[in-house]
Amino acid sequence: MKTVYLGLGSNIGERIAYIEEAVKCIKEIRNTEFETASRLYETEPWGVTSENNYLNCVVKIRTSLKAEELMTEVKQLEKKLGRTENIRWSDREIDIDILFYGDEIVRNETVIIPHSFIEKRKFVLVPLSEIAGDFIHPELNKSIRDLLNETDDKLKVEPYKTVKI
Repeated sequence: MKTVYLGLGSNIGERIAYIEEAVKCIKEIRNTEFETASRLYETEPWGVTSENNYLNCVVKIRTSLKAEELMTEVKQLEKKLGRTENIRWSDREIDIDILFYGDEIVRNETVIIPHSFIEKRKFVLVPLSEIAGDFIHPELNKSIRDLLNETDDKLKVEPYKTVKI
């Protein structure tokens, strides 16, 4: 089984409810075991201007699904939870990204793993560092903790009301 890290985010509607329901559904994905989740963080939008801050967390799972199969499951889960398709990096009810799939590098028409721009996104690095600070990015050959220390991202990432998923 592969160890996989998923990034979850929501910035419209009942943000906590979307994240909690997403975690509940992730626990039900076939051939997958839930391991742990970071706490919830409130984060400023990255890449676009929005009035709505995000709630973000990172989930660690183990799965025997192939990366492409897991991506299909994740996209179906987003639709089930009510995600509407918008322009790239726009406001969203729920977003679930495969950040890492073991130490594999996968690039095809279905998936891009490791997920793009991890090293530039504090909203990913902070919760990921909480549960996997020593994990080595397979392309950059640096730990998540080191990437967090080196990032130029100055956007706010703060624990959200001590909520832990």
